[in-house]
Amino acid sequence: MPSEKLPPGPVSRWWSGFFRQYSRDPLGYLTFLFRTYGDVVGLRYFRYRVTFISHPKDIEEVLVNQAKKFAKGRILRANKRLFGNGLLTSEGEFWLRQRRLAQPAFHRARVASYAETMVRYAERMLEAWRDGEERDIHQEMMRLTLQIVAKTLFDADVENDAREVGRALQVVMDLNSNFRRLVMTPPWLPTRHNVRAFFAVRRLNKIIYRIIAERRASGRDTGDLLSMLLAAQDEDGSQMTDQQLRDEVITLFLAGHETTAIALSWTCWLLAQHPRAEAKLQSELNAVLGGRAPNVADLPRLSYLDRVLTESMRLYPPAWGMARLALDDVEIGGYHIPKGSGVSLAQWVVHRDPRWYDNPEEFRPERWENDLVKRLPRFAYFPFGGGPRMCIGNNFALMEAALLLGTIAQRFRLRIVPGHPVVPLPSITLRPRYGIRMTLEARQTAMRASPAGANSAVAD
Repeated sequence: MPSEKLPPGPVSRWWSGFFRQYSRDPLGYLTFLFRTYGDVVGLRYFRYRVTFISHPKDIEEVLVNQAKKFAKGRILRANKRLFGNGLLTSEGEFWLRQRRLAQPAFHRARVASYAETMVRYAERMLEAWRDGEERDIHQEMMRLTLQIVAKTLFDADVENDAREVGRALQVVMDLNSNFRRLVMTPPWLPTRHNVRAFFAVRRLNKIIYRIIAERRASGRDTGDLLSMLLAAQDEDGSQMTDQQLRDEVITLFLAGHETTAIALSWTCWLLAQHPRAEAKLQSELNAVLGGRAPNVADLPRLSYLDRVLTESMRLYPPAWGMARLALDDVEIGGYHIPKGSGVSLAQWVVHRDPRWYDNPEEFRPERWENDLVKRLPRFAYFPFGGGPRMCIGNNFALMEAALLLGTIAQRFRLRIVPGHPVVPLPSITLRPRYGIRMTLEARQTAMRASPAGANSAVAD
């Protein structure tokens, strides 16, 4: 018989409930709950219940073994005005059909065909960079990945529209940084934030539907992801409607733009703080590439670059947390989770658990040597989620991040601007709240200044 035991957790009072503390500091509060109460923590706010789960085997129960007993959580449901019924938010048979239709667009060979575009846009960005300049690297990465997604998703002829899509998405993502407001405020209530979100989504819809109509009328296959989605047919011969295409385009635009930019931003910041890791990366790039642009065939030989990105996404996962809603009574970790209650899983907490990582707060790419990922529990590292709902674009994102980092790191060394605050902002993604201001140092200048210093760093 299933356990009726509820998990331990803090006593919630109406004036200091879960929402208030979580909204103030989500990352800190979830870390506190794990350290204080353990792997399974129960919280209650009036009639609302949520269970916070932090052990990899319990996470596997939610995402894989008992996945059919859970639906997407309240945060994503509250975002249906943005994402509609796309892969990020849809459920059941409809989700399975959409996943099946979209899957060919992310075949490994198709993804690899975009590599040249990614590197070309990165080199174009670097042509505008100047030695000694100060730039917000997060803004630079957002602009770069926006240009890339404009080409690979829509094709270049709608790049200006893609920029407008990016601005509208920025408005909605900013509003998502307040968890309590997002969940507790009905979307139909005409608050200042809801009105801003409404007009942002309306701008998005106008652009996306026009692009879809133009592409349907032309009948052209331009080699981009939208062409693949337009041509996709289910087993019964049916295709996506305009509404379904709109929802998938918005989802893919966010996934192909925001998450990669965030991963690169945190990686640049971490490398700037760890000169030995930066020098080791530079040594590998010199040995493998010799100054030329990277391509897909180079990636298997850029093992340290891969470890740098893996370690960066361990410490600062772009998707820092996940939520599910129990569709039935479930037992997880020996505790009862009632039907209708929420379940929270935080990569931020699990990726910093000392049971799986020694000195977990340290940035140490070398920890991934000797196949650490194979020795870890399955869900001790899950930056792209897992199970049947694992991110469909994970290979796209990883390839893009590797190619862009390899291109940038060969040309410039980035230095942190003293006094500039770098603080994580947990929204749907984990952005830097105030950006990341850095000084550009052209590699030729850096090598003339201290070649011996770089070599000794590698030797260390």
